Amino acid sequence: MRGLSFSAAKGTVFGLLGPNGAGKSTTVKILSTLSVADSGSARVAGIDVAARPDRVRQAIGFVAQKPGTDPMGTATENLELAGRLHGMSRRDAKARARELIEKFGLSEAADRLVRTYSGGMARKLDVALGLMHRPQVLFLDEPTTGLDPQARSEMWHEIARMAGDEQMTVLLTTHYLDEADHLADRLAIVDNGAVVAAGTPEELKSDLRGDAVLVELAEADSTAPAVLRRVPELREITMDGCTVRGRTDDGARALPPVLAALEEAGIVVTSATLARPSLDDVYLRHTGHSLETGDAEGPKSLEVAK
Repeated sequence: MRGLSFSAAKGTVFGLLGPNGAGKSTTVKILSTLSVADSGSARVAGIDVAARPDRVRQAIGFVAQKPGTDPMGTATENLELAGRLHGMSRRDAKARARELIEKFGLSEAADRLVRTYSGGMARKLDVALGLMHRPQVLFLDEPTTGLDPQARSEMWHEIARMAGDEQMTVLLTTHYLDEADHLADRLAIVDNGAVVAAGTPEELKSDLRGDAVLVELAEADSTAPAVLRRVPELREITMDGCTVRGRTDDGARALPPVLAALEEAGIVVTSATLARPSLDDVYLRHTGHSLETGDAEGPKSLEVAK
């Protein structure tokens, strides 16, 4: 069994980054008391998850991948019910519902049935439900999956505000590299149930020296990596489908001999680009594959420490 260990500071966004099936959702379920770890220990807001699951539930908010709202109720009704279930008085639940509806820009739709909401509006309401009782820690499991670019941007803004203004710890799971790069103060890259890299986005990217060279081939050719290994300026060469990647200290100098070597070998190139290190490069370096082609099966169990 593989182990997974990480910690997140108060008032920060901590990202768990990995493909579907890597173990992100399993981790969130363990930390939110919905599942039990096979071994190890976990603490949330300083509370032992296994020993005091009741106290953990009072300290956290949880926003799952699937909607948690009643589609036949209004936003106001959904929020007030959530507040009452958390032990709030009727008066406090009404006040908190109004506050969150305004904060998430849902005032005009507050008394409409949720089934009439757009995907972005419904997702905002899901997050608002998780915030009704002012939790110390908020779990967001793939919060922007299926949202259009504008709705994603609005969600990003609200997540960053919650962590900064309200000093709430946010644990975010995502398979979007740009989302992790934009939001996470620190992140852990998870692959097959284990943390393969951890740090701030900038720390992880700065570990990769030089430029990334990305070459798209007309068709997959298994000989391409061997051809490019003969180019002295290029290192860390990998191939994924029709895409060949490498690293170099000087991209402008390395690109011409890269293209010349492939042409001489009769390998047709459709495009070639240079870029500064990205989280995709970090992920590829530590896992050997891109995020999109990661293991879809994932672990059957996890060991969670902290």
